[in-house]
Amino acid sequence: MKHQTKEEQVADYLREGIISGKFPRGSKLKQAEIAESIGMSITPVREALKLLAAEGFILGTSHRGATVAPFDINATEEIVDLRVTLESKLALRAMERLTTQQVDELRDLQAQLEAAAARDDKDAVRSINYRFHEVLYSAAGLPQTLRFVRALWARYPFDLINRLENRIDRASKEHREMLGAILSRDEGAMLTALRSHIRAGWDEFKASYTG
Repeated sequence: MKHQTKEEQVADYLREGIISGKFPRGSKLKQAEIAESIGMSITPVREALKLLAAEGFILGTSHRGATVAPFDINATEEIVDLRVTLESKLALRAMERLTTQQVDELRDLQAQLEAAAARDDKDAVRSINYRFHEVLYSAAGLPQTLRFVRALWARYPFDLINRLENRIDRASKEHREMLGAILSRDEGAMLTALRSHIRAGWDEFKASYTG
C-alpha cells in the first residue's frame, strides 16, 4: 500500500496492530516504544495517535501514552448496519477503479489468508483481513467514507470474533467468494458476499456472547 506521510504509515501500522490483537484492548501504547519499534521519530507517532483517537481506536494521547479502546457490545448492532451500508458503497466504487496491480494484491492477500487459516494463525488472519479490506476500499477513491469506516472498525470486536471455533476458516471462504465476484466483475455477487461476511461474524459472536 502507498502512503503519503509518515503519520499515515504509523496510523496504518497501529490500526492493523489493534485489529489483529497485537495491541490488546485496554493495553497502553507508549509513543517512545512505538517509535523505536518502527524506526521513526516521536513526531509522526504522536500525530498518528491523535488520528487514531479521533477515529476511536484509542483513548487519550498524552505523553504518558494512549489506551486501546474497549469493546461495547451495546453499540455493535448499529455499527454492523453502518458497516454494511458504507462498505458496500466503497466496494462497488472500488470495482469500477481497481487496477491490475491492486487485483493482484488482493489475490496475494487471499492466498496468505487461506494459508494462515490452514495453520490456525488467528492473529495473521486478522491482519490480512484488515489489509484486504484496506486495499479494496482505498481503491474506491472516497477518503471521507473510508475514514468513517475506519471509525466503525475501531469499535468492532474483530479480536473476539476471530476467537470463535473455526471462524477463521469460514472467514477465509467468505473472502474467497468476495474475490471471485471481484474477478468476474459481478457487482451483485460482490455485495451479497460482502454483506454476508460482515454480518456472519457478528451473528456468530452474538450467539455465543455471555458477557
